[in-house]
Amino acid sequence: MALQVRNISFDFDAVPVLKNVSFSAPEGKLTVLLGRNGSGKSTLLKVMAGILRPKSGSITVFGREVTALSGSSRAELIGYLPQFHRTVFPFTVEDVVLTGRAAYVFSTPSRADRERARSAIAAAGIEHLRTRPYTELSGGERQLVMVARVLAQDPRVILLDEPVSHLDLANQQHLLGMLKNIVARGVTALAVLHDPNAAMLYADEIVFLRDGEVVAPPDGVPPWNPFFIQEIYGVRTEALPWRGKALVVPVNGL
Repeated sequence: MALQVRNISFDFDAVPVLKNVSFSAPEGKLTVLLGRNGSGKSTLLKVMAGILRPKSGSITVFGREVTALSGSSRAELIGYLPQFHRTVFPFTVEDVVLTGRAAYVFSTPSRADRERARSAIAAAGIEHLRTRPYTELSGGERQLVMVARVLAQDPRVILLDEPVSHLDLANQQHLLGMLKNIVARGVTALAVLHDPNAAMLYADEIVFLRDGEVVAPPDGVPPWNPFFIQEIYGVRTEALPWRGKALVVPVNGL
């Protein structure tokens, strides 16, 4: 397993947000976190990234404890795409992506650093934006730039918080397909998504959170089971079979 989460608890202002969360993310796979708003998904991702320190428990990445890593060592192992990001300076897209190489740059970026940044820009499909000021881009375009920035970092594990939230349908499919290509090359990815159907179609593993706790379907029950989905989201659904998987369709209002 690339990433091991063991009995993680986290409180915010003495209010429990995560409660003894445990799961594993296999190497070279896409694992998706699903759950209702406020279930603790984004907080858990920040704890895994080393941004928040847990109240108890441990997180290891390839056997190394995250809280014991230096900033540069953590950057070489873990890339993190936050849910919200903001840049006030009109840097070009290439310069923004190049900042993903910060852990490897000691004075000025090398030719190899710039080549890695341009390769990440190409992988994200935004070569046409390379010289544009970041501040002039749309929300969806900025999101793709931030994905490229994480790719330029060249980490072994990528954590993404709602990476498709500002993207149109075409770019959602592009980004999720890109993640599948990345994990096929051996990188481990873990993403928070809102859409269960995107998870059902693209994820190798799904971890469900409810009120800060991991909840799994009973043995032999698929994750799209209507009774299980209702337990997680509180809504009635039907599962429509599709290519050995299923799409989740809400019943209310139909």
